Amino acid sequence: MDVPKHRATRTTSLRDASDSSKMEGTGSWDAIEWTKIEPISRFVSHANLDFLLESEQVVAEGHGVVLVNIDDAGTLMVTNFRLIFLSEGTRKVIALGTIPLATIEKYNKIVVKVQSNTRYVDKTPTQRLLQVIGKDMRILVFSFRPRTKQRRVVFDALVRCTKPSRLWDLYAFAAGPSRFQNTSPLVRLLDEYFRLLCLGSYPASINIIENGSFTLSNDLWRISSVNCNYTMCQSYPFALVVPKIISDDEVLQASSFRARCRLPVVSWCHPLTGAVVARSSQPLVGLMMNMRSNLDEKLVAALCSKLDNGSRRKLYIADARPRKNALANGAMGGGSESSSNYFQSEVVFLGIDNIHAMRESFVRLREYMDTHGTASSDGMSSFLRQGGSTWGGGNLSSMSASVSTLGDSGWLLHVQSVLAGASWIAARVAMEHASVLVHCSDGWDRTSQLVSLANLLLDPYYRTFTGFQALVEKDWLAFGHPFSDRVGMPSVSGTGNMPFELSRQSSAGSFPASPMRQSSGTFSSQTQASSHSNNSNNYSPIFLQWVDCVSQLLRMYPFAFEFSAAFLVDFVDCMISCRFGNFLCNSEKERKLCNVFEACGCLWVYLADLRTSEGGSHVHYNPFYDPLKHNGPLQPPAAALAPTLWPQFHLRWACPEEARSGEIEAQCRKLVMKYSEMQKAKEMAERKAKEVTNSMESLNAELRREKQLNSSAMNMAKSVSKENMAIKRAIQSMGCKVHVSTSGECTVDIESNPDILCCSYKKESNGNVRDDKNDQSVSVLVTADDDDDGKNAIGRVCESLCPFGSGDGGCRWPNGSCAQFGSQYVGLKANFDAFDQMSINDSYFKSE
Repeated sequence: MDVPKHRATRTTSLRDASDSSKMEGTGSWDAIEWTKIEPISRFVSHANLDFLLESEQVVAEGHGVVLVNIDDAGTLMVTNFRLIFLSEGTRKVIALGTIPLATIEKYNKIVVKVQSNTRYVDKTPTQRLLQVIGKDMRILVFSFRPRTKQRRVVFDALVRCTKPSRLWDLYAFAAGPSRFQNTSPLVRLLDEYFRLLCLGSYPASINIIENGSFTLSNDLWRISSVNCNYTMCQSYPFALVVPKIISDDEVLQASSFRARCRLPVVSWCHPLTGAVVARSSQPLVGLMMNMRSNLDEKLVAALCSKLDNGSRRKLYIADARPRKNALANGAMGGGSESSSNYFQSEVVFLGIDNIHAMRESFVRLREYMDTHGTASSDGMSSFLRQGGSTWGGGNLSSMSASVSTLGDSGWLLHVQSVLAGASWIAARVAMEHASVLVHCSDGWDRTSQLVSLANLLLDPYYRTFTGFQALVEKDWLAFGHPFSDRVGMPSVSGTGNMPFELSRQSSAGSFPASPMRQSSGTFSSQTQASSHSNNSNNYSPIFLQWVDCVSQLLRMYPFAFEFSAAFLVDFVDCMISCRFGNFLCNSEKERKLCNVFEACGCLWVYLADLRTSEGGSHVHYNPFYDPLKHNGPLQPPAAALAPTLWPQFHLRWACPEEARSGEIEAQCRKLVMKYSEMQKAKEMAERKAKEVTNSMESLNAELRREKQLNSSAMNMAKSVSKENMAIKRAIQSMGCKVHVSTSGECTVDIESNPDILCCSYKKESNGNVRDDKNDQSVSVLVTADDDDDGKNAIGRVCESLCPFGSGDGGCRWPNGSCAQFGSQYVGLKANFDAFDQMSINDSYFKSE
């Protein structure tokens, strides 16, 4: 949106000032003429903020604020949904400086006092900065004008809005469902269960959930309602897929042997081989690893149905943790299974670290991106890095940033571990037709990552838009991944984890962020009033890491996925922004209690609406998708499991040019759009050609009909001409002369036969016949009437003169030689005696 231009502008550019200070040998920060910024009036009209979303309201704002990352001045606004930065120069919303409040991980007020070589150090004003760290890989720094209270106003608004006391204070509830109305995810979960069990002929609905008639089954598996009221396990869904031979009572008793009662249940089953991917939490085997449960062992054994040859299939128990971590959990009553206690099983440890290691790794990766990016939160260092000597030189590359070139972040190593574990699970099911039971400690973090990623590799349906939605709702939402805790949202009670702040001291060795780095030695800093730190250890980017793994598979198999990397970015942004209600709370039970399904909008409907607006050319569609090329399981080789940075997500803020440059998808999408336009033009041309063809066929048919009518008329004319010639010969044989002019007049002269009574008749146009007895010949003049139907002149003579004509137009002399030629009567009005004596030969009436 454009904002009315204001006369006041910044007098000094941050980059220019830094450059000049560098040449003069003085510090960079003291060269910025902050005090010369003229007071900026409120040039933003709240009535014309078209960029605000529905129910979004401005809470506070600051003017003359500088976004240090890109050295741009403008207005910083805090709404009930996000932090918005409007550029004073372009009058538009700057994407880098605009971040949803729920996406903010932490924010700090920072005071920087410049060290200068001048003797007026005490008179140098301190710089008042606001640092905002996001969960989406960006670190922002805003600078406020000195001797104003704008930073305090903005900071206090952030405190109120980013940490609501209740779940219902989130923007998702204020906005409501709007036009993104949500349907019941419980029904969608049943639809997915019916698909897995090949029961697609049974449509799911709220009615069958309410009356409990959804407990259907096939030969091996059944849908159980044992947890329909969430009494057995509060973090499991209302419906579970279990072996058919296990009763609900046995399921209920077996649940007590697993942590948080998260017993082994089926997540995915092969429709042909019967192999399954199951999930659970750790068994409660105790410190001595000697506790057992007969019902748990029976349930796990039932996951291994018989093969076609009658033998029992093998069972793999994949423990996502490192072995030492699993043994350490034994001290708290947990632990891992023993292969000797479970029939024909093998226990494998996948060695994936816990949520705390992932959290620290993500913090280090974010700092690394900010350090080597072109849009750094440290404005001075970012300037010095333009073409500088540090690695990357401000141009990070997703392909050059491999596992070993991202400092000590370890993020790509963790991604590689998750990919390798999921690929191993999928290979056991696809190649050996074995069943795999996956668990970690609680069964909702690493277990969800591995199970959902293995399902994605095994089932092509999950690589489509609808299948991806079903996968996320089943293995993440329904099976209780604690999104409120992991993403840092308010819990149902209002006392849970608020947006969490990470301490950078343990990961980077220095609490101050990038604007206060001491490498240049030109300034000192003082940190004030860090945002009310919540020292909870539950925050961790587990789900974001899983989406990162999906992007790696998309890079490896570009033809296998219907969606693109841009779809994954928008999906993650919507999830962590709390704009919709799909990912609120920690379990299906909590979302149902809060009525989130009806009170908030649906993320899936929003994304589908975006795609509908542009059709197949939308950026969410993968232009390379070919469902026939990979219509089976994906089995990536070990050599392919070498992840790189996800450029569309990791580099979009630090190096936006790198995130966009060289995208084959974008080029291919342009070609697809051109092809689509040409296809539309071709279809239009084909429609026009078809219309022309139909018109030609219609004209040809009409022409054929006209030809037939013409031919019929010609035949009739020939027939009439023959009849006329015959009549003419007959009359001439009686000594009469017949003259027919081209104007339609017919004259009959009687000369050679004096015995015939001579009289003349002339039929006028009014139908009257004039009798001229003085004439010695019979002259009949017939003029065609306007309503003449094509009767020939000879026919009219016959009708006028025939003495045997009846009143109804019939003939009283049907046996006469002159009788009826084409409904015409031939005769003469003369002396009857002479007429009787006439000899008329039939040959005169025959055709020549």
